[in-house]
Amino acid sequence: MSTAAELLRASGLPPLEARILLMHVLGWRRTELITRDHEALDADCVARFEALAARRTAGEPIAQLTGKREFFGLDFAVTPDVLIPRPETELLVELTLDAIAGTPGARVLDLGTGTGAIAVSIAHARPDARVWAVDRSPAALDVARGNAQTLLAPERTGGPITLVESDWTANIDPSLRFEAIVSNPPYIASDDPHLDQGDLRFEPRGALTDDADGLSAIRAIIETAPFLLASGGALWIEHGYDQSDAVRRLLAARGFSDVRSMRDLAGIERCSGGRFTA
Repeated sequence: MSTAAELLRASGLPPLEARILLMHVLGWRRTELITRDHEALDADCVARFEALAARRTAGEPIAQLTGKREFFGLDFAVTPDVLIPRPETELLVELTLDAIAGTPGARVLDLGTGTGAIAVSIAHARPDARVWAVDRSPAALDVARGNAQTLLAPERTGGPITLVESDWTANIDPSLRFEAIVSNPPYIASDDPHLDQGDLRFEPRGALTDDADGLSAIRAIIETAPFLLASGGALWIEHGYDQSDAVRRLLAARGFSDVRSMRDLAGIERCSGGRFTA
């Protein structure tokens, strides 16, 4: 029978990926991989690890293999129906929290919620905030619902997240007004070769690309957001590394003020936004 140390060496995977998969299979913490690496493992565990290692070698994302991904300090369930949360998207959460700071009971709308990572993270950090999460995919909304139920305290003063099946703002009550609207929309152009590489091959295409120039979803959000923003409300959008100039121009043309782009930890202008005063 194989030991943990032997499986890790034989996997052919980068060491970190092999450890993550083996911890997932065994239910061990990282320290246990060190202190118990000499223990013989039962055949079922070995087979499960080897199957996952083979799938990872074929390119399947780690998050889909383990069914989870950490984001903003929380463990989110992940399925092939949703985009895998990325660390750079945490910037959107931080910008939105800054935008609603000092506003008790602030209302926030997350467009294209996917796993619910943005909406749930905001609701977790601001228990008083009222949060709406929108997606056109029923399967994605099921994932977001499960994450909200698992990660948010039932006694949250802002109440449960309101989930809405909608193509962007189409099905949002037009009488609502939000202090902040946030979105990580599909912004990869349809001819971008990255769509056929790496983890992106296994993620829902509709969450990655607009099947156009990469800006059509962003244009739609910027056009309709002012109808739902409270006076002085903020809109923040994640976009591609080379789209910040175009997004700033779209925001300014729609009448947003204080338009600016913010850099992620890699120094890339990753999010752009502004405020709208009716």
